[in-house]
Amino acid sequence: MATKPMTKAQLVTALSEEMGVDKKAAGGALDAVTAIITREVAGGGAVTLPGVGKIYCRERPERMVRNPATGEQFKKEADKVVKMTIAKALKDSVND
Repeated sequence: MATKPMTKAQLVTALSEEMGVDKKAAGGALDAVTAIITREVAGGGAVTLPGVGKIYCRERPERMVRNPATGEQFKKEADKVVKMTIAKALKDSVND
């Protein structure tokens, strides 16, 4: 059941067919959307993609973690992590 994820080239091809434009325009549109999402999330904001989900940045506090190889515990500094909440419409379409 596991299939390979769609590559960027495959996504650009599918996008160009869906939009009815050439691959160069579709690639430019994909790059622009990616740049906008990256800029907004890196700045602490969030982006909602209708029907797909919400991409946002969350801060994680300082915490104790364990090295699984040695069992040694050490303190990990606070950091930020990118999260995505999947839209109900997408979840429902997968389970139909």
